[in-house]
Amino acid sequence: MEALLNKLSEQHELTEEEIVWFLGHLTPKWKQQLYIRASEVRKQHYGVSVYPRGLIEFSSFCRRDCLYCGLRRSNSSAERYRLTDEEIIECAAEGYELGYRSFVLQSGEDIIYTVQVMTSIIREMKLRFPDAAITLSAGERSEAFYRAVYQAGADRYLLRHETASRTLYESLHPGMSFDNRMDCLRILREIGYQVGAGFMVGLPGQTHRHLAEDLLFVKRFHPEMIGIGPFIPHSATPLKDAAGGTVEDTLVMIAMARLMVPEALMPATTAMGTLDPSGREKAIQAGANVVMPILSPLQIRSKYALYEQKICTGDEPEHCRSCLEMRIAVSGYRMEFSRGDHCSYKAQL
Repeated sequence: MEALLNKLSEQHELTEEEIVWFLGHLTPKWKQQLYIRASEVRKQHYGVSVYPRGLIEFSSFCRRDCLYCGLRRSNSSAERYRLTDEEIIECAAEGYELGYRSFVLQSGEDIIYTVQVMTSIIREMKLRFPDAAITLSAGERSEAFYRAVYQAGADRYLLRHETASRTLYESLHPGMSFDNRMDCLRILREIGYQVGAGFMVGLPGQTHRHLAEDLLFVKRFHPEMIGIGPFIPHSATPLKDAAGGTVEDTLVMIAMARLMVPEALMPATTAMGTLDPSGREKAIQAGANVVMPILSPLQIRSKYALYEQKICTGDEPEHCRSCLEMRIAVSGYRMEFSRGDHCSYKAQL
């Protein structure tokens, strides 16, 4: 175990078989060692900074039918909404006043937001907030859409691959193509985005070998951002009775991904805080360095229900900022209100 941890820490790689063995033999003692190593590596690249991204969840409509997601199109009980261009800009303006210089526009795959609509929103945001970075997370779109939005000023695109196993992916995503998902990620990289990928931990049928595939994929693809969170079952989906993921298993994946891709930006997800009041702080201690406080209007937050009992749906943005800043400070880190770019991007400036 020590030899593998040393290899992971120093060479930033393990083989598939080594990962499977490592995951199968982790004890509490070695988990703590893993988290310590991951935290040390993160500090080498980003110090004690944690970067906030103001999250604007602008539509809960989705054309997809993913088995695990509360926004799936077959969920007739889901409360749907769409924010107007003006409402999106207003959310960003409030966040900008609070000091945020990085925004994430996230939605289901809602094709009502055409390339013309999205480029207009992003151009206006860049005009109003020229020193802020914009991330878009709106699912699988055409290459022409991705290119136009990039040219309009989007800096980053977040498209979690969910699982690097073709079989597992296609069993959870009816009507979707694993190859198309991977092609989208490749196209985003070729265009010039800072690209975010990522996966869920605790999916039904997921094994250590599947998780090894995920780690090897992010090692190979080397995304600028890696989002890893626990699967939380939603009561209005086919997977409502599944066990779901755990904070502990997710922390292991965060730490291993940090060691395999040392320069990545990695969020401490809201899902971690939903399962454990200290979940986000634990993720930061295990190598994460991004948080995403919600800027969406209070009256619609609970409707963006990928899973249930999501935290922070009733908090004003100012309260979210002060709460997170305090929690992070108590953990020994500090919120850095900047664009929070990937360290290689900074080096190019």
